[in-house]
Amino acid sequence: MVEIRHRYATVRGHRVFYREAGPREAPTLVLLHGFPTSSRMFRHLIPALADRFHVIAPDHLGFGNSDAPPVDAFTYTFDALTDLTEALLAQLGVTRYAVYVQDYGAPIGWRLALRAPDAITAVITQNGNAYEDGFVPEFWKPVWAYAENPGPETEPGVRAALSLDAIRWQYVHGVDRPELVDPDTWAADHREVNRPGNDLVQLALFRDYATNPPLYPQVHTYFRERQVPLLAVWGAGDEIFGPDGARAFARDLPDAEIHLIRGGGHFLLESHLDTVAGYIRGFLTS
Repeated sequence: MVEIRHRYATVRGHRVFYREAGPREAPTLVLLHGFPTSSRMFRHLIPALADRFHVIAPDHLGFGNSDAPPVDAFTYTFDALTDLTEALLAQLGVTRYAVYVQDYGAPIGWRLALRAPDAITAVITQNGNAYEDGFVPEFWKPVWAYAENPGPETEPGVRAALSLDAIRWQYVHGVDRPELVDPDTWAADHREVNRPGNDLVQLALFRDYATNPPLYPQVHTYFRERQVPLLAVWGAGDEIFGPDGARAFARDLPDAEIHLIRGGGHFLLESHLDTVAGYIRGFLTS
């Protein structure tokens, strides 16, 4: 049995929760979760990797078991979430690590890489976007409209993403065997993002998401100059970040390892855990 340690750290005055497993002397892998979930999305992946890696999976502020200060007490931006992640890793003495990014974890991971490129030993992106190619227009249209002009006319389009049906859709859409996806996942996510005041946290991050695509040219330059080893393992049925987002990494990283998993969706670990874990183990030990 792999021991997963459930810990809290006080980072810049905020209580941040993280899961940790594996020997501390082993190579470190940092797992960065997406919306609307938490490090809970890695609950099965961590044991599959912790025999060989030191795994750290934090909950971003406003998610999971980390603090969720109200929007008038904390400015929720992807820069600010990156600040906390960077400070947590420094506090834990982590100076070099591979990073696994998914959904919201991607813009945080890209910022970490741009700030300290020597710290990143490898990148695993599981439906974590870095190219305009990846955006599925129909899904993102309400987000861009709200970011450009937040108000009563555009807010309903993004607030709908906090509904139980919308969160369930993220888990099961594009999945060929949806019966493998535990309903507790979307129930827990729905409960957490709808805690009192947390809807405003999520709306703030929806607005700030528009700051991410303008960073992509810098990220592409980082890829070209550093040629960081990269594994893209992608649910081919994802209609949030489509398969073209995975293929695009090859433009700047010709040696990138890219796998499109048929029958997998946005939360690929829920239906294809063994496949993803196998690719990661092979990639990080090659």
